[in-house]
Amino acid sequence: MGVLAVESPDPVLSVVAPLGLAAAVETALVIDLAGGLRVQSDRTLADLIEDGPTRAELSPGRSGVAVLSGHTLDPAPAMIAIEELAASWPAVVLRCRPGQMPVRTVPVRPLLPGYFLTPDETPSVWQPVGTRARPPGPGPVLPRLSASLVRRLLSGRLPGRSRWVASWRPVWDMPWA
Repeated sequence: MGVLAVESPDPVLSVVAPLGLAAAVETALVIDLAGGLRVQSDRTLADLIEDGPTRAELSPGRSGVAVLSGHTLDPAPAMIAIEELAASWPAVVLRCRPGQMPVRTVPVRPLLPGYFLTPDETPSVWQPVGTRARPPGPGPVLPRLSASLVRRLLSGRLPGRSRWVASWRPVWDMPWA
């Protein structure tokens, strides 16, 4: 799988998209470099950079999604720690701001009805908001995101089976810039 960054101008999508991308694979680590996700661990990526990672942090202890707080760090030392984690984790998802990290980045854009966007050749993942609308550029269009799924994701409960989560699986194999 490797490392993929996820960025979105939409505040809700910027939180749920990295979780959906991570949940689409059996085991993944989400690192919140944008800040704002509630994480149960006291350790952050900054702690891993300063103290070094523990053996338990270097590899998953179980299947599923783990979340690590990263906050805003200088990209160079952060990338060293991320590469060290990525060597052991099957998949790593970075929640970041646009252009924050020098890795393959998945732009996630809301697809709003009646909102005429200029055509864009940049591939993106499109999330319909409201009724059906055509994406102004290339990339997969996700199924509708239900309010109950958003609530579950925001409360830290990842869904076992979800068409929305399953639709993220092909995103891992796409040629993101």
